[in-house]
Amino acid sequence: MDRIWVKNYPPGVAADIDATQYPSVVALFEESFAKYKSRAAYACMDKKLTYGQLDEMSQALGAWLQSKGLARGDRVAVMMPNVLQYPVCIAGILRAGYVVVNVNPLYTPRELEHQLKDSGAKAIIIIENFAKTLEQVRSKTPIQHIVLASMGDLLGFPKGPIVNLVVRRVKKMVPAFALPGAVKFNDVIAAGRRMQLKKPEISRDDVAFLQYTGGTTGVSKGATLLHRNIIANVLQNEAWLQPALKKGKQVDQMTIVTALPLYHIFALTACGLLGMRIGAMCLLIPNPRDIPGFIKELAKYEFNMLPAVNTLYNGLLNNPEFAKLDFSGLKAANGGGMAVQRAVADRFFKLTGCPIIEGYGLSETSPTLTCNRADNAEYTGTIGLPVPSTEISIRDDDGKEVALGEPGEICARGPQVMVGYWQRPEETANVMTPDGFFKTGDIGVMDAGGQVKIVDRKKDMILVSGFNVFPNEVEDVVASHPGVLECAVVGVPDAASGEAVVLFVARKDPALTEQALMKFCAEQLTGYKKPKYIVFQQELPKTNVGKVLRRELRDAAQKAAAQRAA
Repeated sequence: MDRIWVKNYPPGVAADIDATQYPSVVALFEESFAKYKSRAAYACMDKKLTYGQLDEMSQALGAWLQSKGLARGDRVAVMMPNVLQYPVCIAGILRAGYVVVNVNPLYTPRELEHQLKDSGAKAIIIIENFAKTLEQVRSKTPIQHIVLASMGDLLGFPKGPIVNLVVRRVKKMVPAFALPGAVKFNDVIAAGRRMQLKKPEISRDDVAFLQYTGGTTGVSKGATLLHRNIIANVLQNEAWLQPALKKGKQVDQMTIVTALPLYHIFALTACGLLGMRIGAMCLLIPNPRDIPGFIKELAKYEFNMLPAVNTLYNGLLNNPEFAKLDFSGLKAANGGGMAVQRAVADRFFKLTGCPIIEGYGLSETSPTLTCNRADNAEYTGTIGLPVPSTEISIRDDDGKEVALGEPGEICARGPQVMVGYWQRPEETANVMTPDGFFKTGDIGVMDAGGQVKIVDRKKDMILVSGFNVFPNEVEDVVASHPGVLECAVVGVPDAASGEAVVLFVARKDPALTEQALMKFCAEQLTGYKKPKYIVFQQELPKTNVGKVLRRELRDAAQKAAAQRAA
């Protein structure tokens, strides 16, 4: 298919980006370190780290890692929330010629063991809050070097020691652990300052990140992202956001709210790395689940970009303090990671005057593949147009392209697409087509203007009496009910119809009844799309990135259905 979407790009957004302008992610970093030396690069808990300090500390960290005898291309794991050490680690590991393995700090010992063994990581930089998890599996992994960080490391005196005291003693957030031989983060930086970083030759085709997929479709796999994949996506995001960045009052330096975790590909690229490229300051939020604390941080800054997932936008909107903030500087709100619901998008726009620009991508694609126009003034219900230098093809089960408007699997080709899964050639072959497209596993339709709409993941589709029911559609309808806080839909086996629709709801209005909600659904949805069962819960189970855990809900739904049948 010709790139029919390019004609619908906003003025000034080119059809292609030049990903060859940097030989590596390191070259992008070092350009910004020199260009923005005295600017604040990251802020966290009222402490700022300049580009110059980030340059100097990351060199020290890289030199120390080299002194441990790690070979070029060795993997180094990073396991921490959004704190100032994170960007130091990313830059230091890459500058030393190693590969970053981002690890979710909330992993269970079993999940951590799998990722460390699968990646072959020889070193890990971990915040002490999660050291107990590492202690339980250390002997079963290839880890040889442990760098131990604490929340207060880079906050200076007296704040750093006070924060550490509160975290350890008052809030008791650091379970007792024993990791003999571990070296403290600040000691590593101090030692590294006395060493010289040997600058390795890094090419675009070297591996930069192993980004593990969430494991929703089975075992967690490492998407192998090369330096050129990451550079391409940073430049694609920058090009796409230009119309938004140019609107409203002009600012000397952009402030990007970084509440989504940096170990997640969305925040890593769209906040951390894009921020470095444009000389922005990233405001790091270690715990975005603490909505009151998050809003207090936001009140201290004039922020210009607020990337988030639907559940986070919803949480902010449901706190009255959020409405008191100054949104005059807000230029872009990027929604991703999961479908943005119309009810949430409409409320956000009404309050802030800034639309949520919904995009779409995966760990395997660095992540952005498509995005709504940055100059849109309204919610479209789509995931937008393919970004520059990207091709999207909607295909049937035989790999043939379907007609416009027909549903099929979203397949993507572009410079941001991974080379494959780490040491899993069979898994890679399953997702790559002979002509180089990556099969996303999501079902979508493309309209005549090139806009793509997701109708759902292949495995989440519910088949009711031969009719396809896509959970996103039902969830969008239910989320628009004023008494609903959040909702999710799953399918369960059903003797009469093959499968039945089960709706899980967290109520905003405690008086909302099953009967009233069923009536509402009957008014909005065709018979076969209506929920057969409604289950009310205090809250829906989610990953720490905010995605609803449908697998857990399916188990709960089957139990509920069995009880009702009995």
